[in-house]
Amino acid sequence: MNRKASSIDRRTAIKTGAAAVAVVAAAGTLAKPYIARAQGEGPIKVPPLPYKDDALAPVISANTIGFHYGKHHTGYATALNTALAGPAKDYASLSLEDIIKTSRANPNRAAVFNAAAQVWNHTFYWNSMRPGGGGEPPAGKLKDEIGKAFGDFAKFKEAFARATIGQFASGWGWLAWDEKDKKLVIQATSNAETPLHRGMKPILTIDVWEHAYYLDYQNRRADYVNAVIDKLINWEFAAKNLG
Repeated sequence: MNRKASSIDRRTAIKTGAAAVAVVAAAGTLAKPYIARAQGEGPIKVPPLPYKDDALAPVISANTIGFHYGKHHTGYATALNTALAGPAKDYASLSLEDIIKTSRANPNRAAVFNAAAQVWNHTFYWNSMRPGGGGEPPAGKLKDEIGKAFGDFAKFKEAFARATIGQFASGWGWLAWDEKDKKLVIQATSNAETPLHRGMKPILTIDVWEHAYYLDYQNRRADYVNAVIDKLINWEFAAKNLG
C-alpha cells in the first residue's frame, strides 16, 4: 500500500470513528431522561414534579417520566404561551382553568383549548400518583363516597380500569365528583377533554395517551393502568380534591 493510500485510509478511519462516537453520544442523550423540573417561558408555567423522575419506578420508569414531562408536558405549555403572545393574547390575563373553559366554548380556539387542557391535565396526572401509593383509599369521606357510588372498592377498581383501558385512542380516565347529582362518577375522555368544562370536579386521573406508557409497556395498556391503580394512586390528593 502506498503512502497516499495509507493516508486516505487513516483519514477515513478517523472520520468513521468520529461519526460512530457521535452516534453513540446522540443515542445516550436521547435515552437520558430530561431533568424533572419546571420549564418554559411565559405566563403559563409547568410546575416541578412532586417527586424525582425515578420515584415511580418500576411502574413508570425515569425514561418515560423524562420524555413525558420534559418533552410532552412542557411542549403543551410552550404552544400555549406562543398562542397567548399572539393570536390568543386576549386570553393572556386569564387563569389556566378559565382559559380551558373559555376556549372550549369557542370553536375557533380549539388549538388553545387543546394546549391549555393538556397542560392542566398533565399537572393533575402527576399529582394523582405518588411513590408507594395505590391499593384501597384510607377510611374517610372518599372511601365512603366510593362505596355509595360503586358498591365497594373492588367494584370501583374494576369499573375505573375498564373505562380507562377502554378509552379509544388517546385520552384520560377520570374519577370525578358530579356537582349536580352529588356523587362520584367515572369518565373516559378523548384527547385533551377534561371534566372541568362539564361542571364536574376532577378527583384523580390516569393518562392513556401512548406516550404515557409505551416506552415501558408497549401496547399493554391494561398492565399499565392496573399497575397505576394498584401501586401509584395518590389517595391523599384525591381526598383533598373531594373536600
